[in-house]
Amino acid sequence: MKVLFIGNSHTYMNDMPELTRRMIESATGQPCLVTMLAYSGRSLKWHMEEEYFSERFNILHGGYDYCVIQEQAHPMGDEQDTITNASKIIELCKIAGTKPVIFETWAEKKKPENQVEMNRRYQNLAKSQDVLLAPIGEVWSATMKDLACLESDLYFRDGEHASAVGDYLVSMVLTKTITGKLPSEDFLEAFDFVIPDSNYFIPVKEDVEEETIMLSKEITEIIRKHVDNSSLLG
Repeated sequence: MKVLFIGNSHTYMNDMPELTRRMIESATGQPCLVTMLAYSGRSLKWHMEEEYFSERFNILHGGYDYCVIQEQAHPMGDEQDTITNASKIIELCKIAGTKPVIFETWAEKKKPENQVEMNRRYQNLAKSQDVLLAPIGEVWSATMKDLACLESDLYFRDGEHASAVGDYLVSMVLTKTITGKLPSEDFLEAFDFVIPDSNYFIPVKEDVEEETIMLSKEITEIIRKHVDNSSLLG
């Protein structure tokens, strides 16, 4: 299986595509390859204007089975821009025989009320285009309540990006969306590529082994439960 990720920092944070690759292999027992076209703060409009030829080439000639499409989230952009540019990516995918996956983002920690609007936009987009929806935002909201008692947070310290735990959830939702399965119950690894300092998340760890962490079974079981019980994941 080959998967292309298009997005911004919500895609590249904590090397999420690689974690998803490993989860997919755990769930299916089959090899998976991933490629990422993600740039900080960029919208799908930017991807389809400034980077159009890169997106076009990768989609049409990359031989991908799936393409995960992540729009700018904080702040949300113009809805019509999202529809227009996601539709262009989806059309390229359909020409190439690639299945598009809409990446439903999560609201800022300080603005949970935005989740309802995010859910509406992405559900409508996926339904109107007849493509897969990864309901990350909804699973995120449901899971946060249970994780609070464990003093575990899905958010990175900026209250916008995902923590290592948050990206574990993101990867599991994507794995279930794409394969219909969950990784092994013993899959406890996550990535945390941040070097703790006062400078946001720069620099990052260059040694991949150093960014690998193990989550507690208690945390992963809560995430598994909410992913498995999501009404939007079948």
